[in-house]
Amino acid sequence: MSTKQESVMKTLTLALAGMMLAGAAHAALPPADFVKKAGASDLFEISTAKLEASSKNPKIRAFATMMLKDHTKSTADVKAAAIKSGLKPKPPALEPKQQADLAALKQATGTARDTLYVTQQKAAHEEALALHKDNAAGSSAPALKAASAKIVPVVEHHLHELSGL
Repeated sequence: MSTKQESVMKTLTLALAGMMLAGAAHAALPPADFVKKAGASDLFEISTAKLEASSKNPKIRAFATMMLKDHTKSTADVKAAAIKSGLKPKPPALEPKQQADLAALKQATGTARDTLYVTQQKAAHEEALALHKDNAAGSSAPALKAASAKIVPVVEHHLHELSGL
């Protein structure tokens, strides 16, 4: 093998290794794990939005109202897709970090609560976006893959709205 051929082989090997690592870093979860994580995400959005629905800030109230509507819908969509995929989804439950974040939000008041809510929502929506993008790209369950593909633009819209709060 010539030096040029060896160089090309090394480059191709490195490129292939990089693609494999990138795929592994963003692989879709197994369907049941995805449903559990998506359910926890939506439950967190709904629970925190209920607290902020009484904010004195009209922009926060409007965002919270949108969260209640959109995340109730995405919960129903994922549940229906899970059932179509042969899964038996359990009622959603918050993960430990979400429980702690919700408790912190309950303790805060006034504008401090609003500020904390927005901070938490940005982080939660970034996580939800990654979860649904990965699932839309690589789920082994076609119905869940399709549900995530429909949810991604909604979460992107939420992130856009959060940037204005």
